[in-house]
Amino acid sequence: MIYATRFLRLQDDVISGPDVQILQYSLKRMGFYSGSVDGFFTRETEQAVTTFQISRFLPADGIVGPDTWIKLRIPFSVSIPYQPDYQNDLPLISIDITKRRLTFSRNGQPSRTYKVGIGKKSTPTPMGNWSVVQKSLNPGGPFGVRWMRLSIPWGGYGIHGTNNPKSIGKAYSHGCVRMFNEDVTELYDLTPIGTPVNIFGKAYTGRLLKLGTEGPDVKEVQLMLKKMGYYKYKSDGVFGIKTEEAVKRFQKDNGLIIDGIVGPQTRWALQKKQDISSKDIEP
Repeated sequence: MIYATRFLRLQDDVISGPDVQILQYSLKRMGFYSGSVDGFFTRETEQAVTTFQISRFLPADGIVGPDTWIKLRIPFSVSIPYQPDYQNDLPLISIDITKRRLTFSRNGQPSRTYKVGIGKKSTPTPMGNWSVVQKSLNPGGPFGVRWMRLSIPWGGYGIHGTNNPKSIGKAYSHGCVRMFNEDVTELYDLTPIGTPVNIFGKAYTGRLLKLGTEGPDVKEVQLMLKKMGYYKYKSDGVFGIKTEEAVKRFQKDNGLIIDGIVGPQTRWALQKKQDISSKDIEP
């Protein structure tokens, strides 16, 4: 399990969306980007990301993952007017990731409940107390007709529509909360900037995977290593010598500490490589 939204990067099928837009906005604010804040991850955006990564002593690969998002320190007041979430008249959005339900409530009014899609087990929706910090109309593609960014600092997480309505009610995303387009349109109109968002439910806890560990999370790692050519044996969920050797080879090739243990940094690297190889750009 890792907390990582989709990895933004340059590819033939250009990645676009409000998460790219806020990335460009942040890079421009700090003087790393001079292009248009248009939401398209172009060569110019990649060059700005690489320069920023070098300045922050990050791996300069031009790919935006959790480590780059955290260093960007995106200001929460990117949308004007900004309303701090301590205002008493603001509504409340509660998201139960176990039941996959979003509830909108406001004092003195009946609450509204919507069915949602959430992050898959390998990239779950982060639980905690957040707030809505950005709103965008008609972002299109996998974001559907509306987008509301959350104040989660390590990725481009948001509540948004979808072009895949079959994913609603399922654990399918990179951590974003998906809604039917008609539902997110209604919610968007009711939700001001600064609205608190409480995400709760059953947590998918990550653990260090090492020699002797067993379980479905080990099998998931074995399957990823197998797809990348590092592991050629049965994916049985048992972290044996062959799995450890495969992990060490992967760590060596990706500039990681070569200890044969799958912790957060190795998980991020595995997820990034898998997303790139499978051309997965779903939010």
